[in-house]
Amino acid sequence: MTKNTHDGDVAFIRALAELLNENDLTELQVKREYAEDDSLNVRVSRKPPQQIMAQQPMQAAPAAMPVTATATAAPEAAAGTDPSSDPGAVSSPMVGTVYTSPEPGAPAFITVGAQIAEGDTLLIVEAMKTMNHIPAPRSGTIKRILVEDGAAVEFGAPLVILE
Repeated sequence: MTKNTHDGDVAFIRALAELLNENDLTELQVKREYAEDDSLNVRVSRKPPQQIMAQQPMQAAPAAMPVTATATAAPEAAAGTDPSSDPGAVSSPMVGTVYTSPEPGAPAFITVGAQIAEGDTLLIVEAMKTMNHIPAPRSGTIKRILVEDGAAVEFGAPLVILE
């Protein structure tokens, strides 16, 4: 949007967000042209329920929505608990793309049930072409892996549960 203000833009964006929720959409993008040098580009998006809610086994996922998180063996995962509220949650320190291994085809840094030491690399988050190794904040056992290789993550999003 240029210098010009348009009073209806906020209401328009709110209406798009409501439309997104009412129709169970994950993303909506609209370009509104006002004049030759005046336009509004809006992209409203939200995470699919599989990224927000606790992980469920693959066969329980709806066929229409691709599963974007790794299912684990933890029984409380299916209970619908919020993974970010778990005291063992390790959160993403930045927005980026998660990689579970050092390079394509290589074994993953961690697996569910693996014992890790403080400082071990859990995952890589790529941000602005920089590979950022995410270290384990303490020693323990990997209880759950909440992201898939190549998935986009937001700042503060839970990545793994460390017990």
